Amino acid sequence: FIMWAEDDLGPPGVPSLESRSEPAEGKVYRMYHGTSRSAAESIMAHGFSQSADGMLGRGVYLSRDLNKASRYPLNLPENQRVVLRVKVNVGRVKKIDRQGHPLQRSWHDHGYDTAWCPPECGMVPSGLEEDCVWDPNRIQVIDVKPKIQDPYVKI
Repeated sequence: FIMWAEDDLGPPGVPSLESRSEPAEGKVYRMYHGTSRSAAESIMAHGFSQSADGMLGRGVYLSRDLNKASRYPLNLPENQRVVLRVKVNVGRVKKIDRQGHPLQRSWHDHGYDTAWCPPECGMVPSGLEEDCVWDPNRIQVIDVKPKIQDPYVKI
């Protein structure tokens, strides 16, 4: 069961990239960010901000896998979660495909804009794809989907 099944192909001009495919540098892709309703309101009002830390260090954590994003935040009941559909200019991308990768937390210091963990690479317990974007200004909210019965709401 997928909590939020994709119900359309998304807005024109914002391509989806299969989660196993490596993102091409400088391209714009549709991704998803799972969060709480209150955090979503703040993001829509003020934009994204970097997380203080995470497995890839500071940045905004996203996924091209809608099923993965719909699980977050892990500590909230399903009815308090929302998924933001966003478009992201990935810029220069660094593939981080194993724990202990030399650039795991310092990829941005080496000129990369996005760190990408492919699915089933041992980085993410779920085995699903994940992206970390350094600059929140590379991310634009398209819309939000509060729960499975609600249609996407334009921002």
